[in-house]
Amino acid sequence: MPSATANFEKLAREFYARDTIDVAIELLGKKLVHQIDGRFLVGNIVEVEAYLGPHDRAAHSSKGRTARTEVMFGPPGHAYVYLIYGIHNCMNVVTGPEGHASAVLLRAISPGKGVVGRTQGPGLLTRAMHIDRTLNGADLLSDTFFIAREDPGTAPHRVVRRPRIGVDYAGAWSRRLLRFYIRGNPYVSKP
Repeated sequence: MPSATANFEKLAREFYARDTIDVAIELLGKKLVHQIDGRFLVGNIVEVEAYLGPHDRAAHSSKGRTARTEVMFGPPGHAYVYLIYGIHNCMNVVTGPEGHASAVLLRAISPGKGVVGRTQGPGLLTRAMHIDRTLNGADLLSDTFFIAREDPGTAPHRVVRRPRIGVDYAGAWSRRLLRFYIRGNPYVSKP
């Protein structure tokens, strides 16, 4: 009997083991997939932010290697899930070579199969996709939590570049154009 994941073409480890900005832009339109309780939740990624490693003052890894950031230093293609404001989970995808500590924050998805609730913003996205800190460090090549290619024949989209949100403390890094989203998509958190 074929696996239910056969309906999706998972991204390979090599996809994540590249330049963080390239990965961020190319994640737009891809499918975030989480199987929970025997059903799949699927959303198309429409907004992301790139965090370039310890030299990026807005990146968590800029504070060094800690218990919280350890996943960022690990191999690419894993989830870095953390709690902010004591209530919201946020999900990042670890990118670049192992030890580089860069990642892409998933900011918004357009809801697809099984997804209920708002998905515009990183905390709402994780709530709707049932992603919490138990998935911190999860390998995104698993059969139950992964990112897959867009459907064949999906129309191309235009990418907008803007400064990241909520990183004013990072000085000049707060003005870098490291937030990317699909132009005109109604699920972008803050157009």
